[in-house]
Amino acid sequence: MKTLFRLLPSVDKLLQEFSKRKELVHISQPLQREQINRFLDLCRQEIKDSVVTDPEDLGWEKIAARAASFVRSQSRPHFRRVINGTGVVVHTNLGRSILADAVVDAVSDACRYYSNLEFNLETGKRGIRYAHVEELLCKLTGAEAALVVNNNAAAVLLILDTWAKGKEAIVSRGELVEIGGSFRIPDVMAKSGATLKEVGATNRTHVRDYEQAITENTAVLMRVHTSNYRIIGFHKAVSQEDLVALGNKHALPVIEDMGSGNFFDFSAYNMMPEPTVQKTVAAGLDIISFSGDKLLGGPQAGIIIGKKKYIDPIKTNQMNRAMRIDKMTLAALEATLRLYLDPELARKSVPTLAMITADVRFLRAKAGRIKKRIAAHFSSNMSVTLLPGVSRVGGGAFPEQDIQTTLVGIKNTLCTADELKTVLLATDPPLVGRIENDYFCLDPRTINDKEIPLVVDVLEQAINGLG
Repeated sequence: MKTLFRLLPSVDKLLQEFSKRKELVHISQPLQREQINRFLDLCRQEIKDSVVTDPEDLGWEKIAARAASFVRSQSRPHFRRVINGTGVVVHTNLGRSILADAVVDAVSDACRYYSNLEFNLETGKRGIRYAHVEELLCKLTGAEAALVVNNNAAAVLLILDTWAKGKEAIVSRGELVEIGGSFRIPDVMAKSGATLKEVGATNRTHVRDYEQAITENTAVLMRVHTSNYRIIGFHKAVSQEDLVALGNKHALPVIEDMGSGNFFDFSAYNMMPEPTVQKTVAAGLDIISFSGDKLLGGPQAGIIIGKKKYIDPIKTNQMNRAMRIDKMTLAALEATLRLYLDPELARKSVPTLAMITADVRFLRAKAGRIKKRIAAHFSSNMSVTLLPGVSRVGGGAFPEQDIQTTLVGIKNTLCTADELKTVLLATDPPLVGRIENDYFCLDPRTINDKEIPLVVDVLEQAINGLG
């Protein structure tokens, strides 16, 4: 055992070796030293536990290669890229919408250089950061004014704090939704200082339910779009137009939390009806809020639009500063909105729209290319086939909508589908897929062409790890 311990190299010798390896030069020397010490401690434990008994296993080339692999894997950023093979386009756990190339360029410029974030280039004086996107939002939606905060929950909180603090907000009982992470509309309302007043039944609410609930303490009438679930069967909800008419009758602002929010009409692509922001504005709603990183396909943001007399007081609410967006979000949102000036350009360029509307024949052809690359690389132990399947939009949008796709099903003789799924989470980059019919499946809808070679690479990493 003492002989084996003596074979372990010194930290400095390994550091000297790693200085020659291109894949490790970006890792700082203090971090390398820390990870090398951890690696050598593991080696000593393996010797003590008789896991390593052969001196050849501690030869210089083998131990240096193992140490380099350990340092590389342990030094990776905790927050990092993954390959999404699940077929869920707006995958909340995987970062929701990915951004268009032009949008990424805009964010890069915002980070790399100084900008006119709050500087008016016409007057040479202090400017307002929201001015960069307000005109675009109004032009695209037909709204009179707009404001952007850091997410839609913040938008709802800010709206209610401005217009209903200490008073009542009337909401249909069937619209008291819970979103991801157990955040609930009633709880957000409570934090704003507004008093929730539920009306109607879970499955049916009428105009008279709202009207009978109105008192001198009523501040707003509120709709919450149930984008992440559907009530079917014996069901009735009050339309936007009817609630607006009631609001006008009693001089009460009508608010709608649209949740996902979208500018694109998906009905031409065999999707279920989903209200657009433009139609909601046209229906006469006073204040509307929605997310930026779901169906819109932009960065995380809470977008507030509506009539100027109702939006202006929200802008001056002191809470607004605590919820404001940063320069990167602003750059990404403006660049995304500019793409929507040409709807067809948006459909092709905004990844979220392009993936949702992808043609089934295109997806089958891509699945075929992925299958061919995998099959050519792995001559044995790997079975690859094409399977019919469905994708999902995700992000709480289109909860009942199955989108037809073709899956790439993978089986390996060395492990089960579940074991392969697990080991692929440790590859660089990790590959996330799903299990169907005992196959580990990849959906080409959420894998871009540039990632296909990476899929083969990480599969090889996984198989080598199993071996």
